[in-house]
Amino acid sequence: MNVKKTAKLGMSLLSAAALLTPITSLAATTSQTAQPTSWGIGTHPEGAYQTGVYPNLFKQAGYTQKQINEKVNADFQQLFHGDPGTASQNYYDGQALYYQMTPDMAYIASISSYPGTKNPNDVRTEGMGYGMMIAVQLNHKKEFDSLWNYAKTYMQIKSGPTKGEFAWHTYPDGQVIDYGVAPDGDQWIAAALAFAAGRWGNGEGIYNYQQQSKQILQAMWHDPAPEFSHTTYLPVFSPPYATSYTDPSYSLPAFYKIFASVDPSDKQLWNKAYTAGETLLANAYNPQTGLAPDYSNFNGTPYIAPGETASDLSYDHNFEFDAFRVIANANVDAAWFGVKPWETTYSNTLENFFYPIIDTYGNNYALDGTELSSSSGHSPGLVAMNASSAISATNPDKMAFVQALWNTPLPTGQWRYYDGLLTMLGTLYDSGNFKIWWHPVENRAYPQQ
Repeated sequence: MNVKKTAKLGMSLLSAAALLTPITSLAATTSQTAQPTSWGIGTHPEGAYQTGVYPNLFKQAGYTQKQINEKVNADFQQLFHGDPGTASQNYYDGQALYYQMTPDMAYIASISSYPGTKNPNDVRTEGMGYGMMIAVQLNHKKEFDSLWNYAKTYMQIKSGPTKGEFAWHTYPDGQVIDYGVAPDGDQWIAAALAFAAGRWGNGEGIYNYQQQSKQILQAMWHDPAPEFSHTTYLPVFSPPYATSYTDPSYSLPAFYKIFASVDPSDKQLWNKAYTAGETLLANAYNPQTGLAPDYSNFNGTPYIAPGETASDLSYDHNFEFDAFRVIANANVDAAWFGVKPWETTYSNTLENFFYPIIDTYGNNYALDGTELSSSSGHSPGLVAMNASSAISATNPDKMAFVQALWNTPLPTGQWRYYDGLLTMLGTLYDSGNFKIWWHPVENRAYPQQ
């Protein structure tokens, strides 16, 4: 059954177009290889930032590099250049999410965000940031530049207390729907721009990637309505209005060490954000299940909105679609900057909860593990994010999560937006293709082109 995330506080679908696709479990084509320790402990204690070695969990699972490359390339081609679908069907019958608007401008479409309405699809900073990051990681400059041109032209706010930040969603023609800001999208855009500068060098104007990234980072901290709290050093939920709580999936500590190098003038702030982000991720998950809430207070406790109760089914304080990403945020940090004990504990706990139901788990739970809807579906996006847990986990069955991602086809059809992007990102995480492309600094390795 397809399920859609409900509107919240007038910011409907602010983060995830949580539209789900049932999948068919495929038989494994190669043998699994259980790993007795985490990827990072012992062999790569400092992480890829220092060693230049990125976790290739698919290879550990027994697949050849040729098979892995073919999978990554095929998924990219489907997501960016597959069948777009037909306009008369609202593009629900397609494969791709990338739509070329003009020769030098494109967007990632959030397909079926508002089914049954006049304008069922929109464009979100979340999707644009993911699309830009996927493009730079896989060396597709034309697609990257086209996406960035759209985001810069139509989504970046030109005046007011959030100048330089990005309106979280527009219609495909570029008309802004809501000037509220989703800090996760802005962070992904800024990180992708930094990596573009490192991988391709800087051009002129809006294609001076490093300058553009730095300007966004400055706005995040120094706008009258900043995206980060100067008290907690965490991203707020949505400036300028929803700033009294956060979303754990918006904390991306691995990016913050990069941002400190992109903008050294705010190095101290980004270092504090790194520590605060790690602390939030370590505190937000339930210690018995590993499930984190979609929204939280700044100390990691679930956010209970006015009029809600801790035991109700409200999106905020349960594990649903935003929260899929929290485990991946922890494990990207582990891959890049070394596995910490809390990351291993978190990954092991989450795997212990999901492993007994690995082929059938749903996608919305109370934090104690009670399933909120037995008909919620087995989401490919959650499968993909759970697979990142194997980076820091030490469970003997952790490779089953990697195998589950390998066997998960990239979604197509009406519900392909959120699940499709997370599946592609999960594939990059587990194939060694999610790399630090920022320019070299002292004492660290740089990825090969």
